Amino acid sequence: MATQVAKTAALLGRTQKLCPHCHHLFAFLPQRDNCCQELLFGWLQIRAMTTSKRVQDRSKNKRVRDLEIATEKWKIVSKVLFLMEVLRKEPEMVICVRSLEQYRKQINLPKPHRVSDFIRKSPKLFELYEDQRGLLWCGMTKEAEDLLEEEERLIEERSSKAAEYVTRLLMMSVDKCLPLDKIVHFRRDFGLPVDFRTKWVHQYPQYFRVVKSGDGVECLELVSWNPAWAITELEKKALGLTDGSDHTPGLLSLPFPLKFPPNYKKVYRYRGKIEHFQKRSYLSPYADARELKAGSLEFDKRAVAVMHELLSFTIEKRLVTDHLTHFRRELVMPQKLMRLLLKHFGIFYVSERGKRFSVFLTETYQGSELIEKCPLILWKEKIQSLTDYRGKKKPLPTFSDLSDMEDKSFFQSESEDENISSQFEEEEIMGGLENASSATDNEIQIAEICSAYREKENGTS
Repeated sequence: MATQVAKTAALLGRTQKLCPHCHHLFAFLPQRDNCCQELLFGWLQIRAMTTSKRVQDRSKNKRVRDLEIATEKWKIVSKVLFLMEVLRKEPEMVICVRSLEQYRKQINLPKPHRVSDFIRKSPKLFELYEDQRGLLWCGMTKEAEDLLEEEERLIEERSSKAAEYVTRLLMMSVDKCLPLDKIVHFRRDFGLPVDFRTKWVHQYPQYFRVVKSGDGVECLELVSWNPAWAITELEKKALGLTDGSDHTPGLLSLPFPLKFPPNYKKVYRYRGKIEHFQKRSYLSPYADARELKAGSLEFDKRAVAVMHELLSFTIEKRLVTDHLTHFRRELVMPQKLMRLLLKHFGIFYVSERGKRFSVFLTETYQGSELIEKCPLILWKEKIQSLTDYRGKKKPLPTFSDLSDMEDKSFFQSESEDENISSQFEEEEIMGGLENASSATDNEIQIAEICSAYREKENGTS
């Protein structure tokens, strides 16, 4: 008994400063319940120490519903594209469905949901059939194969621009050298080809080269500094430049474009701090930042400029935050990068949809759509339009049926002329669940999501 009382007294004394009034709660509890007191006070202590810096804890008024929809819109598309890449690597672009079980994590498909059911939801892109032994196989439709050829052509046309962005990424790094394993995370974001590591990196020897570090890690090293590329996208817009000229990076005083949620009223309260931040000079992302002190105002604002520049390079103006954190040391960015992104939510927007957070460059979006869409974005929208999540299951054809079904999809939607947009699960939209293949009854269209959000906003206004 004495030991329990001593423990309770120690807890009260240690946390008196955190919760000065919490001891009144224990005055009403009998001494025989000291164990319960200890557990209760431990919970109060944890609550007192919790901060509101997490994405999930932020005010709902800071959430941009249009950008949440944009995140949700591409979630299924990214899984479909991954499956298409897996099939493209196969010799005949055909694979046994049983072999796709190893990719459950990549397409976020938990058990007991079946991979075959996920494939059936895109009948205009994938074909399923059984062989004579009853094994289920997956291939791509003729339309999907044509789309892959179109993507290769678009990536080839954009190759020189992608090389420029990779070079500028190396120019922003401290040592002008980055591990290939880290750059490959940006492959789709930068519009790089599938053979990025094996062939593409050797096509531009005038810009960069592959070297091995002391511990045997393959790295991409800058060959020569290009003064015409040492200018930020923000400077180009401010000066009205389309092509860079010889430029020496140094201090900048350009303000960042801001776009706050329309229902966020506290922006007026922080107007003074925002103006002070915008007027503060900062070092260019292409200048040497070794001497900047971590945690200083100049250090943080340069980090904002680096992230702004990096997001400007991507085709979607959006990145997974995990990919940004891989470059904290090389690009001289703070350890608590997420806190900095949330702090400057007028410049960036962090979406918590899914297991991995995404950060948007807010100025580049109008509603849920990109203001400027490159050809690769238009190509992804074609994939989205062919991702049908209301198709009905039909009997599987066998090899004996293939002669009668040449150049046709094995699964046709009820209306061939109807352009069906991607369907997304209601549970994911409303509850943030991570189930990629719920029953069809729980799936709703993007248009319906937008309508639901508008009705909710009108009802609360």
